[in-house]
Amino acid sequence: MDYQQTALLLQRIEAELKVLQWWSNQAPSAAAMASTAPFACDLMTLAQWLQFIFLPRMQALIDGGFPLPTSCSIYPMAELTWTPLTTAQQPLLDAIKALDLLLNDTNSTAGSD
Repeated sequence: MDYQQTALLLQRIEAELKVLQWWSNQAPSAAAMASTAPFACDLMTLAQWLQFIFLPRMQALIDGGFPLPTSCSIYPMAELTWTPLTTAQQPLLDAIKALDLLLNDTNSTAGSD
């Protein structure tokens, strides 16, 4: 598990959300935070889900030394959600894609050595 590289990509995603001014100081409602829909898409935006659910949970895994997800597929949802894509959004999508690839690659090769 590559905690350091994962942490760097999480920081990059956070930075890109801030550049796009999609970073919020106000948390979603308790109901939104309790959503069981994929990406909480029924009650919050993908940017909110990244900020308030995904990034904190991933950071908690890293901080606790817990196993990282064995599969990560946020990029297809991001690509679909933010179509048509603007030039300003591309760095965020690139960071999400890199995270997906890192986690999927790390987990597919884990245990092979």
